[in-house]
Amino acid sequence: MDIIDLHGDALYKLWRHGGRLSFADADELETNKRRLAAGGIRAQAFALFVPPEVKEEHKFQAVLDQLHYFHEKVLAVDPDMKPIACWDDFDRLQDGEIGAMLTLEGVDAIGTDEHKLALLYRLGVMSVGLTWNEANLAADGAMEPRNAGLTRWGRQVVAMNNRHRRLTDVSHLGERAFWETVELADYPIASHSNARAHCDHPRNLTDGQAAALFAKGATVHVVYNPPFTKSDRNATISDLIRHIDHFCSLGGVSYVGLGSDLDGIRSHIPGLEHAGLTQNLINELLKTFKEEEVRGFASANFLRCRPH
Repeated sequence: MDIIDLHGDALYKLWRHGGRLSFADADELETNKRRLAAGGIRAQAFALFVPPEVKEEHKFQAVLDQLHYFHEKVLAVDPDMKPIACWDDFDRLQDGEIGAMLTLEGVDAIGTDEHKLALLYRLGVMSVGLTWNEANLAADGAMEPRNAGLTRWGRQVVAMNNRHRRLTDVSHLGERAFWETVELADYPIASHSNARAHCDHPRNLTDGQAAALFAKGATVHVVYNPPFTKSDRNATISDLIRHIDHFCSLGGVSYVGLGSDLDGIRSHIPGLEHAGLTQNLINELLKTFKEEEVRGFASANFLRCRPH
């Protein structure tokens, strides 16, 4: 079954290793080409992420370096990897090809420079998250206790996303910033979030948040991260499916998707250690849900809800 995975950090790992890893088959990359193909990944999101410890003056260069690796290590060396430069590109993928979609995880690297954001759009960024876990010039993240919401610049980023038909990712936002973003965004998405009702973690969505996204026609993509899946971190595939089932109980059966966060997490659910094992999740889902519903979770829900 074809999968669209809305969050992965292969570019971050390539950058951390100075471009020395082979995207084709490096064991260090949980979303390498070999594993993507084996797992039936039809399209993979490649996040541009700069960790907080990088100095401000070096952050945009880090984004540019990751973009370089995207073109030189992911696309240029394998003709089956196809860039997703517009929403219709998903429909143009041929058998054996894998779509590669750029996302921006936090706008720290661009400061408050709208020209840099416009440049990233032109370079193929299709989804923008305002911040990571902490606060920045756009918004407060899920781990920022002051919970101050969006700044004027953050609102401007959402408005630019709307004009350019880009997704606005709410996965890392604090609660106040979440609600302000959902009100403003034409194309919201939660690219890698689970249900707080089943795992009480600040990175997970409350029932009200999930229901608000579904009501706006936005997809929520479950993440394979054990600390976001089960409170004791000993998560199984069945535990992850409980999050999907819970979202469905809130009206999300047509809005649930997958956002593995592979290459960005420190531990793994047994049987989902890398992208090549993704069909293990599909096979377990088929024991509980109808095939049409599982195809929705795998890719069809996102394809229907993407901007058009």
